Amino acid sequence: MQERTHKVTVRLTDKEYARLIAKMDEVGVSSMSMYIRKMMLDGYCVRLKTDDFGEIVYLLRMCSNNLNQYAKKANAFGDVYAEDMEDLKKRLDEIWEHTKNMMIAFSQIR
Repeated sequence: MQERTHKVTVRLTDKEYARLIAKMDEVGVSSMSMYIRKMMLDGYCVRLKTDDFGEIVYLLRMCSNNLNQYAKKANAFGDVYAEDMEDLKKRLDEIWEHTKNMMIAFSQIR
């Protein structure tokens, strides 16, 4: 990372400062320098909703646990139950739905 050697000072009215703080809160940024730098260089800040990320991680964890159990069962008994495979397929379909929703949201970022 490059060392930042130039300091820029800006004076704001109370109203402008309140608006700046509100905009920072809106995008979830706590560092004023980071927010101003991002806005100056790119013209926008994006706040990503991570609800789907958490759900995907949870579902992936469940699927991997189930796969391990199915593998143990297959190694011990030579087969797995069709219901188990249907459950796994259902969970993978849920993961795919959340992933598609995230991709749609990402594609709308401008």
